Amino acid sequence: MSDPLSVGVLGYRFMGKAHANALARLPMFFPEAPEVEREVVVGRDEEALAEAAERLGFNRYATDWEDVVEEVDVFYNLGPNNVHADPSIAALEADTHVFCEKPLAHTLEDAERMRDAARDSSATAGIAFNYRFIPAIQYAKQLIDAGELGEIHHVRGQYLQDWLVDPQAPWSWRNSEDVAGSGALGDLGAHTIDLARFLVGDRAGDISRLSGQLQTFVDERPVPGGDEGSLESGGGDSTETKPVTVDDAYTAQAEFENGAIATYEASRFATGCKNDHSVEINGSKGSLKFSLERLNELELLLEGDRGFQTVNVTDPEDPYIDHWWPPGHVIGWEHTFVHENYEFLSAAAAGEDHSPSFEEGYRVQELLAAIEESDASGEWVDV
Repeated sequence: MSDPLSVGVLGYRFMGKAHANALARLPMFFPEAPEVEREVVVGRDEEALAEAAERLGFNRYATDWEDVVEEVDVFYNLGPNNVHADPSIAALEADTHVFCEKPLAHTLEDAERMRDAARDSSATAGIAFNYRFIPAIQYAKQLIDAGELGEIHHVRGQYLQDWLVDPQAPWSWRNSEDVAGSGALGDLGAHTIDLARFLVGDRAGDISRLSGQLQTFVDERPVPGGDEGSLESGGGDSTETKPVTVDDAYTAQAEFENGAIATYEASRFATGCKNDHSVEINGSKGSLKFSLERLNELELLLEGDRGFQTVNVTDPEDPYIDHWWPPGHVIGWEHTFVHENYEFLSAAAAGEDHSPSFEEGYRVQELLAAIEESDASGEWVDV
């Protein structure tokens, strides 16, 4: 047997927990997955790091990613968007496998640097578009590729949340263009645009042109704890404020190479919506609908049907389901991370490419940048 893959993870909060949980679940439910050692977690606050390392099952912690990227076999970059580029590039130059959160970077220029580093490295590089790995989405992809929907005409995608509706909700790095790059566009829209390309790209081609609009509803927010908006800070009352320099919502329309048209939107101000990521695809022979809030289900209409039927995608022959529970025993959001970690680590252990790759992440970044360009110019943008 080969030695376990040693893993270093930059970040220990939301995404750090999600991926640490996935790594812990792999040997229980995917015994064929490569063996993994949770070696080191990286951050800035030593006290918080020590607690996180113990709680998340890492052997040790470090406060400088430069001390880690050459020491581990796999480097997970789960930090804020503006720290995606340099650590990931350094790891790839050391031929360390890299898995990076989305969007690929906070600027198109940094995304290009990362794409080029991945091209030049012998290591495997992957980006975290985890919604590709939902069984219902994988089943939808199979149906579309098999031609069950016929020629693709319409794609609709939206990602709606409401966590910033309150104007007193505290400022965070996600409200900063310098750190995040964009707001709802990059944080949520990146998922929708990638998912649409994944589902229909082999039938409809890629997006050829688009237009977009961005909107910011609250221009400044209170600083958490009065600490000038530390990236690691929590909530708290403060009389200080910081400007919001990213969008709160976006809309876009696009055209695929085959002539299919698409509409996309995302918002952090969609009151009553917690994490509603949905997609609808209409073809000449059928249609399908999916919502993340009902992620075990696919609404499906095939040729000859009188109306949509709800398919519970939990049978053993459905993608990944044979690793989990009996039919009808649903899985959840956290399982998407188990699936994507299984696929990425299997590719890394075999020395193979992984999809979604940095190349695909860069393409999404190009489309995000084109939406911003369209918003600024008020015109359609060819891509």
